[in-house]
Amino acid sequence: MAKTDEISHAWYIVDATGQTLGRLATEIAHILRGKHKPQYTPHVDSGDYVIVINASKIEVTGRKLDQKKYYRFSGYPSGLKEMTLRQMMERSSDQVIKKAVKGMLPHNVLGRKILKKLKVYTGSEHPHQAQQPQPLEL
Repeated sequence: MAKTDEISHAWYIVDATGQTLGRLATEIAHILRGKHKPQYTPHVDSGDYVIVINASKIEVTGRKLDQKKYYRFSGYPSGLKEMTLRQMMERSSDQVIKKAVKGMLPHNVLGRKILKKLKVYTGSEHPHQAQQPQPLEL
């Protein structure tokens, strides 16, 4: 079993241009979780950091741009807001990928810790050059 201080975390960069949203999110969640490593342990954060660039250029199949809905609730009466995927892509396309990956991670403290290792940017620029991320082909 892996111990927290024995694990090394690598940095990967993924170009989302032309990638399908769900297939991209599953691969990212797999890397973030650490399931690609032989010393994977379910209750330890053994995953790597993932940088996603060009998030605004993802693709979806079918009619999901108009049919897929995102909801948020303020807690007040009539406070339920809904947005389609098309509106969400116009407003903040990085949140689309974050929400898709978040749904594929554990819904507990470990999942919240793992999600902090995901960095999503709408353009091709990112401030993580010092970490020397390696390109990841999906």
